[in-house]
Amino acid sequence: MLREWVDLARNSASARNAQCIKYILSTSEASNAQIFDQLAWAGYLKDWPGPEEGERPTAYIILMLDTKISDNLMCDDGIASQSILLGAVEAGFGGCIIRSINKKKLGGLLNITDQYEIIQVLALGKPKEVVVLDEIKDGEIKYWRDENRVHHVPKRTLDEIILKVLK
Repeated sequence: MLREWVDLARNSASARNAQCIKYILSTSEASNAQIFDQLAWAGYLKDWPGPEEGERPTAYIILMLDTKISDNLMCDDGIASQSILLGAVEAGFGGCIIRSINKKKLGGLLNITDQYEIIQVLALGKPKEVVVLDEIKDGEIKYWRDENRVHHVPKRTLDEIILKVLK
């Protein structure tokens, strides 16, 4: 499945058609544990250190910039990640884009050469929590969990983000 999802990214748009992103796929428990330990989880949830054993992602996709192709991602990482996550959700999985990474240590653990710069990690697995999209109230954008462990993610209204409709 991971290969299929990366193939969705491969066939997606790429700025200048540079196709400068390379991937590492992980599904082994040992590799997943190493990756997990190098990630910071949900910065707004100060009392939550991240998923517990049994709730942790079963797979990771590490996105890296191939610096021999380009020194600038432009917007490719967002396009690729969204394509992968849409494929994952369509297949009944969930995912999270993580950019808070101990890149130096993770690169060393995975023997990543200097040619590649770690950009972000996609954590993937079967969702254990319920996520609800709420309308932003009083300008508060921080996600939060309620007493039932429901994860609330505030979103701006459509009318707020569409500035003009030209006809």
